[in-house]
Amino acid sequence: MSFLIDSVLMVISQLLFFGFGWLFFMRQLFKDYEVRQYVVQVVFSVTFAFSCTMFELIIFEILGLLNSSSRYFHWKLNLCVILLVLVFLVPFYIGYFVVSNIRLLHRQRLLFACVIWITFMYFFWKLGDPFPILSPKHGILSIEQLISRVGVIGVTLMALLSGFGAVNCPYTYMSYFLRNVTEADIQALERRLLQTMDMIVSKKKRIAMVRRNMFQRGEVHNRPTGFWGMIKSVTSSAPGSENLSQIQQEVDALEELSRQLFLETADLHATRERIEYSKTFQGKYFNFLGYFFSIYCVWKIFMATINIVFDRVGKTDPVTRGIEITVNYLGIQFDVKFWSQHISFILVGIIIVTSIRGLLITLTKFFYAISSSKSSNVIVLLLAQIMGMYFVSSVLLIRMSMPLEYRTIITEVLGELQFNFYHRWFDVIFLVSALSSILFLYLAHKQAPEKHMAL
Repeated sequence: MSFLIDSVLMVISQLLFFGFGWLFFMRQLFKDYEVRQYVVQVVFSVTFAFSCTMFELIIFEILGLLNSSSRYFHWKLNLCVILLVLVFLVPFYIGYFVVSNIRLLHRQRLLFACVIWITFMYFFWKLGDPFPILSPKHGILSIEQLISRVGVIGVTLMALLSGFGAVNCPYTYMSYFLRNVTEADIQALERRLLQTMDMIVSKKKRIAMVRRNMFQRGEVHNRPTGFWGMIKSVTSSAPGSENLSQIQQEVDALEELSRQLFLETADLHATRERIEYSKTFQGKYFNFLGYFFSIYCVWKIFMATINIVFDRVGKTDPVTRGIEITVNYLGIQFDVKFWSQHISFILVGIIIVTSIRGLLITLTKFFYAISSSKSSNVIVLLLAQIMGMYFVSSVLLIRMSMPLEYRTIITEVLGELQFNFYHRWFDVIFLVSALSSILFLYLAHKQAPEKHMAL
């Protein structure tokens, strides 16, 4: 009876997650598109629902909600469904919609979709060869074979996003990195933009006048036709008339300059608004957060380097270890096990909420940046694939943030994976991503004033 009640509760929560994923799809991703494929909506919402359910089961594990056998069953069921979606369903539909956009292959799109899926499976399977992610005793069709490869891709993605975010967040929030932009700078650049626009209008008037004079002299009706005639009419000029091709080249150069000036003006306005915003209470709060995250970034890079150099992976979760160090240092009586459970619950909850929120924001920005009416279905499915792999990998890494007694069932469900490898791999990719982001932002920040001076 308890198993039935637990199953009903899990189904209700999954339906709520499915509904939220459906609304996010309709209100955020596809609000500007009329053509909607319901299979894409269903696949995206199912991926989101089962991804969130894994996080829900982690919370239930810490709080001790539901029966232990029920949690184990739903862990297994949830993991099997999400792997089925990520490895079989989503890649097939990505290939299907890619082929559907190609007219020559439209009639045989099912066949070519199968070919694309088989190609994906080949490279997906070969991905596991260079990495020590499995024990030798696992069979070729075991669940560990799938989750280990999904974990490599997902952990790599997580580390790349985390490395960039750890560097970009303080760079974005801290007023220290803002350029000193005054109203005089903006007005000077706007005057230059207006002068350039006036020059473009003046030269286009000259082109129109020359063409009118040519028309009045009958040169338009008498000019040669065909390809060579078009070239001759552009490159040659009649006596007393101006070279149209030269003026047109000048117009093209001025239009390119006007585009650069417009973008630079918009950038200066945005920087000026950020400077004004940084003077408000909320701006000062985010500035403080920027300094905090900069310290965190330096600490994270330092610890990642230490872990890589000394091949170190923590055995105790950070909350319990931090409480033990504090208690031993202060010499006080403290129930470490009791408080580590509650603090771990809060910490894991924060990690889960921020992970879901941050990923959804990132997916929305990415979708708007590259989507179109033809490619939107494929991009949504790619985002669903990334989202599912990201959340599966989050479970692999969150496991280390939980006390030992709560890791048992997760370890049993995931199988005998090489968990230490994933943490070392995360540290390596995080370090590369963070250092590359520092170099990129340094060059971009250094180039911005030089570009402003050049313009």
